[in-house]
Amino acid sequence: MLKQLLITCVSALCIISCTDVKKQSTDPYQSTTQTDVEALYKKTKVEMPQVKVPSFPEMTVNIQSFGAQGNGIFMNTEAIQAAIDNVCEAGGGTVVIPAGVWMTGPIVLKNNVRLYTEPCALIVFSPNYKDYPIIETSFEGVDTKRCQSPISARGAKNIAITGHGTFNGSGDAWRPVKKSKVTGNQWKGFLSRGGVVNEKGDMWFPYESSLYGQSLCIDQNVPANVKDNEWEEIHSFLRPVMVSFIECDGILLEGVTFENSPAWNIHPLMSNNIIINNLTVRNPWYSQNGDGIDIESCSNTLIINSNFDVGDDAICMKSGKNEDGRKRGIPTENVLVNNCTVYHGHGGFVVGSEMSGDIRNIYVENCVFIGTDVGLRFKSTRGRGGIVENIHIQNIYMKDIPTDPLLFDLFYGGKGAGEETEEEIMARMQADIPPVSIETPQFKDIYIKNVTCAGAKRAMLFNGLPEMKIKNVQLDSIFIQATYGAEINQTDGIVIKNTQIVNEKGKPLTMRMVENVTYENITDANGNQINL
Repeated sequence: MLKQLLITCVSALCIISCTDVKKQSTDPYQSTTQTDVEALYKKTKVEMPQVKVPSFPEMTVNIQSFGAQGNGIFMNTEAIQAAIDNVCEAGGGTVVIPAGVWMTGPIVLKNNVRLYTEPCALIVFSPNYKDYPIIETSFEGVDTKRCQSPISARGAKNIAITGHGTFNGSGDAWRPVKKSKVTGNQWKGFLSRGGVVNEKGDMWFPYESSLYGQSLCIDQNVPANVKDNEWEEIHSFLRPVMVSFIECDGILLEGVTFENSPAWNIHPLMSNNIIINNLTVRNPWYSQNGDGIDIESCSNTLIINSNFDVGDDAICMKSGKNEDGRKRGIPTENVLVNNCTVYHGHGGFVVGSEMSGDIRNIYVENCVFIGTDVGLRFKSTRGRGGIVENIHIQNIYMKDIPTDPLLFDLFYGGKGAGEETEEEIMARMQADIPPVSIETPQFKDIYIKNVTCAGAKRAMLFNGLPEMKIKNVQLDSIFIQATYGAEINQTDGIVIKNTQIVNEKGKPLTMRMVENVTYENITDANGNQINL
């Protein structure tokens, strides 16, 4: 079995090495070309609209020409924004950030502007929350107010951030920290910075006002029933996503590093034609809401050749939450994820839990997850509504997954995998069964093939709703080594073929309240056929 696993891993590396976008561009400021994109779609045989690659006029300016100073002290907000505005007004082009340490407040990208970072360019966003005005926006799928993002664009066309530099969001100045997620010395370090600790003593906040802001949240991290004159009182709590692109068309992020975000790292919302290529996205593993990338209510997206090491879900598909998401009614669709590696994260590839506007036509191929809390994570809960369908996943390779390589959780409670108590989970599952309505989420037509996981706590878990079971899931060529076997509950129409579950304890496969099962060649650790 070890020999088989090694052969599989070598094959995976061969597949991945063949899927890189070629570096054929003659443009010195970006490598991604339309020819490369066309070749990728052709090779993966994906039937969906092809993403259009942004291109830019030859005009080039350096931020130093507008008075920028890269000494790590001078505040460059006005200089960088002036360079962007100047290029936009001239019809478009490239703004160059050279080597140096460039301190800045929030900046806004404009039509036909590409921000290019030279090697050794470090852009550090101000840790002072007062530098970020409170604006109307959306967070966690709900219309609300947050601080302006360090990098943003709204309604822009043909924009890009490329090159070799690093964007640091100074997230440690914003985020609360759970005591359980850091070492004793780290916890002492946070306490020594001042701030406050909650009543339980298990969570540190950088400001008393941020603790107060958290107390106003009924669900997750969006305050409720806040009066107009009260928003400023919780200014420090309103952590922004680091990169916010809203209603934009034509986005390219390539080559750079985005790190240490106040909340989510990269958040395209209601946008089209998005390319994420060769990025490094990272946050401390303890970072609250430290997602890698959240594609929300967007169409036509490529996420390729990128690495993620974050504090929450890594690569995540969303489409709005509950009534706000259903009212918006914009699905996330036509997304291709290829040749990405995820290290730490609550989930490697994730759908939900905010999926109220529908998610469909998603293809995930040739990815590696190492030590993510969950591998493939599908999550939602009653009240969302929305439909998740036509999801295709293949050639996924995982190692050392603390919980489940494959998880469907329709009783999601807002916490990371493994963070909830058994009592919290059972309370939701034993609640009265409501009638099917517009608030009932649906997950169906999901195809998963060629998955290898070396080491997990449990092989897989399916937990559908009794009033709306998970429907039509096909598993083919799955190998999972885990402490416990697979549990499949509340599912209608499941096909399992050519699958081996190597578990140490209990049964290799347990099914409860499952209908319409088709199986072929399912084996246990000894190669014996499992008969259902």
